[in-house]
Amino acid sequence: MTRVIAAAGAALVSLDSVVNIAFPAIAAAFGVAPDRMRWVIICYVFTYALTALGGGALADRVGHRRVFIAGVALSGVAFALGGLAPSFASFLGARVVQGVGGGLVYGTAPGLVTLAAPASGRARALASLNAAIGLAFASGPLVAGILVDTVGWRSVFHVRVPLAALALALALRLPASPRAASGRRLAMEGVVRGAVLRPGVLAFCANAGIFAVWLLGPFYLVTVRGLDASAGGALFMLTPLGTAVAAPLAGRLTERVGPGPLVAGGLALEAVCLALLGAAGPTTALPALAAALAGAGFGLGVFQVPNMSAAMSAFGATQQGVAGGIMFFSRTLGTVFGVATLAQLFAARRAVLGVGAFNECFVVAALGVAAAAVLGGVWARRGV
Repeated sequence: MTRVIAAAGAALVSLDSVVNIAFPAIAAAFGVAPDRMRWVIICYVFTYALTALGGGALADRVGHRRVFIAGVALSGVAFALGGLAPSFASFLGARVVQGVGGGLVYGTAPGLVTLAAPASGRARALASLNAAIGLAFASGPLVAGILVDTVGWRSVFHVRVPLAALALALALRLPASPRAASGRRLAMEGVVRGAVLRPGVLAFCANAGIFAVWLLGPFYLVTVRGLDASAGGALFMLTPLGTAVAAPLAGRLTERVGPGPLVAGGLALEAVCLALLGAAGPTTALPALAAALAGAGFGLGVFQVPNMSAAMSAFGATQQGVAGGIMFFSRTLGTVFGVATLAQLFAARRAVLGVGAFNECFVVAALGVAAAAVLGGVWARRGV
């Protein structure tokens, strides 16, 4: 039951993928340029990156249940604020509040899952969590496309308020969790060491690269390919759907062959598919585009489960909140870096290259992930 509730909370937070396909409509409603939409992502993900780390450590101190419930409740408040925002500035403020709630959920969900599972089944437990996150990411764009076309962009926030209420009702059924850490200080010992930093670095690179899809994909599909929001959402969902499909497979394989080969292989597949997107143009066949989008997500899913499993196993039971917080901190810090860098590159090169600016950004993202794949392979061969 704990695994299901943790997955439900993480899925609620991950449904924020409904926002991305609505970017063109939101930009038009507030009269802002496409490159300024990076702040919609940054205000949210940078906030939950910091909150996930602190929230995970706090959960080790006061109990995972309390922090998880607070995160779900705050997320529901933020969804209401985002849907009612009268200006772009207030909308960004709601995204910060949402980031705090999301960070508290993300920082505690991995710990809830691993503490409820036997040591031999932790990889599969984490796979179920990552699958729930991936499915939520995947369903978001399709649902959002329909909502934007029929009701308007504000509905992508309003629709999540009752879902947050349902997730909160489930969270209140969680059993009381022990206060694992002793003393007044948060349990942050042992964070700066290779067994922790290596998975963090790779997670940073993988997520910095994949957000070329999340940031630029909606604009490419809607403005370059001329698709409506519903059709664009259907294609856009293939990336997180690939991640969701890969997660259970990666969980089983991790327990059989170990994390090393899967970490390097997943990153390599993600890099190849990002490079294929970098070669796409206004007339690229949609099936080829769909395969590249799905393949990038599948590679990320193959990578994430063994990488997270390696990081979580580097900590004892009293620091599972810290471990989960570090992994989501690494993921989201990579997201912030990728969004900020790629948005700046796109804005600078668009005037020169036009549509080609999309291609250049995807190629840069592919090179970064490819470098991480090489690094992961080297570390795996050395057994570190």
